[in-house]
Amino acid sequence: MNRGTARVRLPVAERRGQIIGVTTRLIAERGFWGLSMQDVADGCGLTVPGLLHHVGSKDGLLLAVLDHRDAEDGRALTADLGTDGLSAGVDLRRVCAALVRRNASQPEIVRLFAVLEAESLAPDHPAHAYFVTRQARVLETLTALATGVSDRPESLARQVIALMDGLQIQWLRDPGGTDLVVEWERAADTLFG
Repeated sequence: MNRGTARVRLPVAERRGQIIGVTTRLIAERGFWGLSMQDVADGCGLTVPGLLHHVGSKDGLLLAVLDHRDAEDGRALTADLGTDGLSAGVDLRRVCAALVRRNASQPEIVRLFAVLEAESLAPDHPAHAYFVTRQARVLETLTALATGVSDRPESLARQVIALMDGLQIQWLRDPGGTDLVVEWERAADTLFG
């Protein structure tokens, strides 16, 4: 949107959703370091001070995007599995298949996550602590689900994470030549025996 164009007032929740959507797209295209608050503001029909009113800072904006993604994925996974969460009674392979199907339906979000996860390896990245904590939480959750499935549940959990991450990168590089869901199922046959 051009800066001279009239601005539209939206309800707070709708505006926040718009900000998160525009930011998600821009980070997926450029990475966090390539993200301009002006570009986000322009994409939402806001001024930069108006944008900052909603998110506080560029770091706050990034964390809002990540928190939103986690919440949406959690809701979708719960709905897909028909459970109240990832309890010990849920089948690990079924959980993984649901995650892969979800990710296959949202390449922009997967791209955003892959870019940020790689960028945040730098300790000074604003999402560094988020990804360290998230990795520990995911490993713990998958390890719990792998208990009883494997005599080395943490090792299986690490292999699941590595396999998913690797297949997603291949799919993002060649979306027309890689069917994420099909490749996951083939690999899962080997992984889960």
